[in-house]
Amino acid sequence: MILVDDLLFRPLVSIADVLHSLAVDEMYDVEGVQDELKETHLLYEIGELSHEEYERKKATLEERLEIAEDAHERLRSGKVEVKR
Repeated sequence: MILVDDLLFRPLVSIADVLHSLAVDEMYDVEGVQDELKETHLLYEIGELSHEEYERKKATLEERLEIAEDAHERLRSGKVEVKR
């Protein structure tokens, strides 16, 4: 039975862990949000965005960045729980 577990289930668990990590990276892309923040700031500086639009987008992106950083921190610490 142990041999079957080693041959069948461990590779599946490893693949599931890798897929989970990739999904978290894709959903909570910290670098992507940071790039969007920089792009938004640049658009504001060149006059493509009004001050109100800039502040609204900046607040939204900062909130997304905080959520993404929190998700990555939880993933690194192993405190990820799956809710149904």
